Amino acid sequence: MSERILNGVAIEATFAEAFPMRGTGIVVTAASERWVLEAARSFTGFATSVIACGCESAIDRLLGPDETPDGRPGVRILIFAMDTKGLQKQLVTRLGQCILTSPSSACYAGLDGEVRLPLGDAIRYFADGWQVSKRIGTRRFWRMPVMEGEFLCEDTTGLTKEAVGGGNLLILAHDAERALAAAEAARDAIAAVEGCIMPFPGGIVRSGSKIGGKYKGLMASTNDAYCPTLKGAVQTQLTPDVGSVLEIVIDGLTAGIVADAMRAGLEAIIALGPERGAIRVSAGNYGGKLGPHHFHLMELVL
Repeated sequence: MSERILNGVAIEATFAEAFPMRGTGIVVTAASERWVLEAARSFTGFATSVIACGCESAIDRLLGPDETPDGRPGVRILIFAMDTKGLQKQLVTRLGQCILTSPSSACYAGLDGEVRLPLGDAIRYFADGWQVSKRIGTRRFWRMPVMEGEFLCEDTTGLTKEAVGGGNLLILAHDAERALAAAEAARDAIAAVEGCIMPFPGGIVRSGSKIGGKYKGLMASTNDAYCPTLKGAVQTQLTPDVGSVLEIVIDGLTAGIVADAMRAGLEAIIALGPERGAIRVSAGNYGGKLGPHHFHLMELVL
């Protein structure tokens, strides 16, 4: 496979294969940053992959009091699923179990769009008839009594059908320590790109997968071609000097955002160099058969 060497890091001439998703966003606020993060972490828990979690979700960015509807600390959370029905189910379930229940929290629309998904409109019945709606301009809100006092939630939030999931970078290094250093550098750079998330723990995944496996009914199994301990047993994609591989998976509200995020990650890996980080960067694809969005690494670093 051809490649391009930049600052000693080999960028493979391959592409990340991504696929269409449905996406939405919410803004959550609370009395302090500590409590808004508690609510957000609860909401985004067990949301790493649609393979088993039903959705993919994470914090897009922190919001200062000057950026939120109620002047309190906040976050924007993005959530992605394969279809609108699945996205709505995950959104409402997590809203009711994780945001409504969290002390001092409030919830607002985090995405514009003509197509709307219910937020407060979907959980208002928890108030058992005591819920009250209020309009401010074109926006509608629900006030629901809770034991702490009151939960305020916007009626709906926007839906996008232009979302893209599965952008990725495979980070190949001499050892696990340097692979993690490169992955952390890439993650921090990608985190600055608004409109995308990295849904795996800390934005990094060590157990990359391939479609299917040897066992009947298995949707995905370990990506053996990139497992260093299997070099002598499978058709490996690893050279002898690679001792560890980590992956970053990216979901974005648009294909352009995913491309920007991958570019930012690549630039950070290249800047770190092979002595402290990766010796090679690749990407996962299925020959173009899985998704219509192909993000070519060589084009991203031109």
